[in-house]
Amino acid sequence: MGTSLHPPQLVTGSRTLYLVWVPEDPDGVAELVPAGLTPAADRSCYINQYVVEGDAQTSASEGDDAFGAYSLTYLGVNLSGLDTEAGVPGRWWTDYHNSSEPMIRYAREHGVPAGAPGETTLDLDGDRLVATTVVEGRPVIRTTARLTIGTPQRVTGQLRYITSRGGEFVSGRYAYVADIAEEFAVESFEFLDKEHPAYRLRPAHPLQVTFGFYSPAMSFVYPGGEGPLGSEHGS
Repeated sequence: MGTSLHPPQLVTGSRTLYLVWVPEDPDGVAELVPAGLTPAADRSCYINQYVVEGDAQTSASEGDDAFGAYSLTYLGVNLSGLDTEAGVPGRWWTDYHNSSEPMIRYAREHGVPAGAPGETTLDLDGDRLVATTVVEGRPVIRTTARLTIGTPQRVTGQLRYITSRGGEFVSGRYAYVADIAEEFAVESFEFLDKEHPAYRLRPAHPLQVTFGFYSPAMSFVYPGGEGPLGSEHGS
């Protein structure tokens, strides 16, 4: 079953936890990047755990293909040589677990490796945030952080994700606007299931988080690919 939705799609007001880290097995991580793309020199990985709590927070809010309220965890490997103009690295997806079946279909049609459905929760109790990703009933990833929202900082820009569709790489630009917590520190980042494919990206010990934030309100465009890598729209 396909989808009637066309890119771009807008998502607003998501609660979002985003991290970049150095993996325990850099050679194994490099092997996840297909020929034709180059992993970042430090083999760094990324994760986004986020929750969209209302149907009306997406531009696809009506009909059988509506995204609806959903939660999502995706992760993968940073790339070399495909930075955005602001110096943010291009990124390759390895794992993608969404709670919305229509959104899974949409993602797959645009080359995203959407796997088994998953549920992501972001539980904030005072200054302690626990983000948990559950796939097919099994807890897979848990992030624990301390934060103070305080006076949120407004950040804007574009993220760049590379997918593979029809035998060619596609470059997608994901414009975003976010308010991020004034203070943020990761206490622990755990890959809980050694049998799950995401375990390949487990962090090094001691934990080396090179970038991260929590946003109580992040909005972004979900293009699903702008054009073939290297073309005018996929540069």
